[in-house]
Amino acid sequence: MPLNIPILLTWLRVAMIPLIVGVFYLPDLWLSPFNKGVASTTIFIGAAFTDWLDGFLARRWNETSAFGAFLDPVADKLMVAGALLVLIEFRSVDYISIIAFIIIGREITISALREWMAQIGASKSVAVSSIGKIKTTAQMVAIPMLLYDGILFKRIDTHYWGQWLLWIAAALTLWSMFYYLRKAWPLMKVNAKLR
Repeated sequence: MPLNIPILLTWLRVAMIPLIVGVFYLPDLWLSPFNKGVASTTIFIGAAFTDWLDGFLARRWNETSAFGAFLDPVADKLMVAGALLVLIEFRSVDYISIIAFIIIGREITISALREWMAQIGASKSVAVSSIGKIKTTAQMVAIPMLLYDGILFKRIDTHYWGQWLLWIAAALTLWSMFYYLRKAWPLMKVNAKLR
């Protein structure tokens, strides 16, 4: 396993995931419900920043590796899944269980698809698309807004806008899943005939 600053930043992101969740389990005497949201939001934004920074540094310093390419999306998926579970448990987001099922279900499906495509030597067929990047951006903006769950700068209702962004992320999640499956479908049909 290579060890460099980009990979250390990815491990730092993994280590921050329990903090995003755990802060909500602190007693209210230690941290008020509102301050729990602020703390969790801050940690999530810090973790999301390391996601950008590790990729930037890996490319800039030419320290990309197969292990980093594996660990980075795993850290992202764990961070999003952990935050969605917090939203289910502690925030009254409309239909959050359905949205969480869509997002987590898609990640499992596409991860399995990528693994299978790699086994048959066609992993480039399911490379990250621009739809997937937009979906990730929508998630990374919506989730901290919902963790915060208040009025920001006395103007922005983060609960309202976070819900809308999360619905947009869920729609893009389904769209990107069908995009990947459609691209892989010809190879699926060929391999089904060979069995």
